[in-house]
Amino acid sequence: MSKPNAINIPSAFDALAKAHPGKTAVVYLGTAFTYADLQGLSDRFASGLLARGFTPGERAVLYLPNSVQWVVAWLGVQKAGGVAVPITPIYTAHDLAYVAGDTGATAVICQDRNYGYVTQALATTGLKQVVVSGLTELLPLWKRFFGWAMDIVPKGKVAKAEHTVGMRALLGLSAAAPPPSPAGPDDVAEILYTGGTTRHPKGVPITHRLLLDCASEQLAVSSHQVPPAENVILGSAPVFHVLGQTCGLGTIFTYGGCLVLQPRVNLDAMFEAIESWKVRTFIGVPALYRMILEHHRLDQYDLSSLAFCFSGGDVMPQEVARRWQERFNLKIYIGYGSTETVGGVCMSYPQDDIPLGSMGRVLKSKQIKVVDPGSMEEAPLNKPGELLVHSDPMVRAYWNKPQETASSFIELEGKTWYRTADVVARDADDYLYFVDRTVDTIKHKGYRVSASEIEAVLQEHPAVIESCVVGVPDAKVGERIKAFVVLKKDIKGVTGYDLIHWCKERLIDYKIPQYIEFRDMLPKSKVGKLLRRDIRSEEMSRLEQKGGKK
Repeated sequence: MSKPNAINIPSAFDALAKAHPGKTAVVYLGTAFTYADLQGLSDRFASGLLARGFTPGERAVLYLPNSVQWVVAWLGVQKAGGVAVPITPIYTAHDLAYVAGDTGATAVICQDRNYGYVTQALATTGLKQVVVSGLTELLPLWKRFFGWAMDIVPKGKVAKAEHTVGMRALLGLSAAAPPPSPAGPDDVAEILYTGGTTRHPKGVPITHRLLLDCASEQLAVSSHQVPPAENVILGSAPVFHVLGQTCGLGTIFTYGGCLVLQPRVNLDAMFEAIESWKVRTFIGVPALYRMILEHHRLDQYDLSSLAFCFSGGDVMPQEVARRWQERFNLKIYIGYGSTETVGGVCMSYPQDDIPLGSMGRVLKSKQIKVVDPGSMEEAPLNKPGELLVHSDPMVRAYWNKPQETASSFIELEGKTWYRTADVVARDADDYLYFVDRTVDTIKHKGYRVSASEIEAVLQEHPAVIESCVVGVPDAKVGERIKAFVVLKKDIKGVTGYDLIHWCKERLIDYKIPQYIEFRDMLPKSKVGKLLRRDIRSEEMSRLEQKGGKK
């Protein structure tokens, strides 16, 4: 089975569904859904949306955890000619309202537990349709009844309203197949939001052609171990993230593999799924690999079906990679990429003799430059510099963000290049080596967290006059978030706990500082610019005095 030629994602998926209707496409909470099942469900979802007034070109926010419902909704929105806007299900009402307002979204598909946040966002956005789903919505009746009877499935209250419809009700509105999606290869299929160095997340518009090509290329990397059409991939990476899409979700619209989804990380459930469904490919951030190695019931499961283990999102500690290979006789292959590059820039190919410490070699679809960030002159081989990336086609702008676009996408030698703001070195064989990241970005549990966003939230507190946020190296989570705060004069009684509570009300969980340190002043340059690098150097010195990084 090979990747179909298609003008858009819905037509690529439908071609695979027509060719192999009985093959398992998605496994969710122990239930298998065939390509024919997904085709029927996504067709009915699209028809239901259109019947309720959704029109081609409109945007729909996907506010769901990893689930078969997510896949049905994502395909259904695109079959209806719309643009999917996936976001993390742990976003608050404030975050949802921002994304819905930024994209002009008219519909949202949400989990029942998030319905309260959605109702809060309705008043300030253009959202007109709300589709609500529970975690077990599309599972067999006996599983739904068991979950209800045993009270083991989290659920939320949903109000009866004209703008609200349950997913099962939506699927029942029309049995007719929707008209073919009018989207062309270079029309936007989805908008993914990424953090980085700005306060608000930035929307990255990704076309059908880009996602089809990038997913196909990155999934083919493991073909030396597993034929792509026979791959069974455990999608521990969230499918609202580019890593989960290009290395997991993409299998159902490129090669016809199988994707195993779970709504949240549960190690025992993950091990059981690997054993039961003979998972061949495992995807995870470095912190997850460490958690698995330290799990006290690991020896109770048979994980021998695994053939390809991949890690992205952060630097893989050599100690974790060594322990994994000793335990499973498998290497962890790593790669580097970003949302703006639609996933991989470089990947580790199993058939290569991969140099120690390398992130892999540059993919054929990408061109890179390693440059001095000031002069934009190319750095010599093996010398560090900022990584620039070009491809054809490529993302060329953020959604509705001209200022951020101008600073992140530049023209050189007649081509558009994306400035990653990451410092790397390149050798003569096109292998890349990670050196450092921009000091404004913190990598926590695989997420890119904007230091300036947290600083802005802290400075909104009436007692705070200045703040500085940095990442403190941590072996388990990559970096922990630490905030340095200067209080206004004569302010008394404000504690670190108070400021963390303030952040919890305004930030999603993974952006909340773990430490607060009060200072009388923060280091600044002669022109008054905050010297975040100086504070980070202080923290590194503290760690070294304690015996090295934890």
